[in-house]
Amino acid sequence: MRNFESSLEFAKKKDLEDPIKHIRERFCVKENEIYMDGNSLGLCSKDAKEALYHIVDMWEKHGIGIWDVEDSRYFMYQNVLGEKLAELIGAEANEVTVMTNTTINIHQGISTFYQPTPERYKILVDDLNFPTDRYAVDSQVRLKGYDPADAVKVISSSDGRYLSEDDIIEGMTEDVVLILLPSVFYRSAQLLDMERITNEAHARGIIIGWDLCHSIGAVPHDFKSFNPDFAVWCNYKYLSAGPGAIAGFYINKKHFQKEPGLAGWHGNKNETQFQLRQQFDHELNAHGWQTGTQPLLSMAPLEGVLNIYHEVGMEKIRAKSLDITAYLMYLIDNRLAKYGFTIGNPSEDHKRGGHVSLEHDEAYRICKALKSHKVIPDFREPNVIRLAPVALYVSYEDVYKLVEILEDIAVHREYENYKTERTLVV
Repeated sequence: MRNFESSLEFAKKKDLEDPIKHIRERFCVKENEIYMDGNSLGLCSKDAKEALYHIVDMWEKHGIGIWDVEDSRYFMYQNVLGEKLAELIGAEANEVTVMTNTTINIHQGISTFYQPTPERYKILVDDLNFPTDRYAVDSQVRLKGYDPADAVKVISSSDGRYLSEDDIIEGMTEDVVLILLPSVFYRSAQLLDMERITNEAHARGIIIGWDLCHSIGAVPHDFKSFNPDFAVWCNYKYLSAGPGAIAGFYINKKHFQKEPGLAGWHGNKNETQFQLRQQFDHELNAHGWQTGTQPLLSMAPLEGVLNIYHEVGMEKIRAKSLDITAYLMYLIDNRLAKYGFTIGNPSEDHKRGGHVSLEHDEAYRICKALKSHKVIPDFREPNVIRLAPVALYVSYEDVYKLVEILEDIAVHREYENYKTERTLVV
């Protein structure tokens, strides 16, 4: 049971008691700015900058020799980062790698596991997930000669916010061969019961993959306990690895013998890679699903920020994340509800990701007004202001001031000064 208060003094007291408050100094927090968009693009950290500058220095110093220095560390950089990421999701080190981007990694997973038959040919998805997942699924279905209207089975939300685990399980019919779902829904922050859903899928002989984009770095996972088949994620949201940073890929070790759906030379076994044979000899671990040469300048910032994550630990990060989002919801209920604001995310800790979905009929224009007050929010159609008080660099005082600003915008109807036309990047 949490006991919150509405005063600024209470927020400052919470910050003093915060066991990870010192980590904020490691991030490039702008003075007089409240950054609430870490669920879309995480703030730059000093550790990430140092790691990137180090790689640039190594390139300048060694040229092509960079691949051989430090016992070929940078040629095998994906192994280094994969091992660090594996701890965040409770996987074994050789089950995780980094490569390409989330969408291509979805293509990699689907093309590897989607082996339809006349009896089992459908892929089960939802209608709330970020659309790139669906685009990839539909295109993979077409490549197999099927019509997505028939071969893609969509589990629909009854309210446009949440999805019932019971409905997902009920949809696991005998014609379903593969499932792709998000761990956390990007609009509503609903956290699905991944273990229950995965176990139910496996009990029916169905392959299941997870999109962790909105949970990795905010929610700890334990893949060793329920063994999903594959997973994908981006590293630029909570993990703050930089705009468009290289993405993550997990494949369960029980599938290492499978042939990758999308093969490339960097997935070849190390010992035969530079023999440059015309026959693919894939590495029997997650790195066997690599394709091209790794982009070191995209990878380095991830190593820097992962050092912070391992120093703090996911347990402390999740504890603060749950507490500070609960505090934000408390203030919304007590100070903003009377102005038409509602909370569109689950209130229960075990059902909530790392952000709060604040809903209002004027959400888009309110976001514009917030930015004029140096508050960085995130808008999602049709009426959601996403607010992510990221545990590593957002303070309780930030949250208090955010709500104070929102109340002022509502009282004075300041949002009416802004147009409703959408900009390119909303």
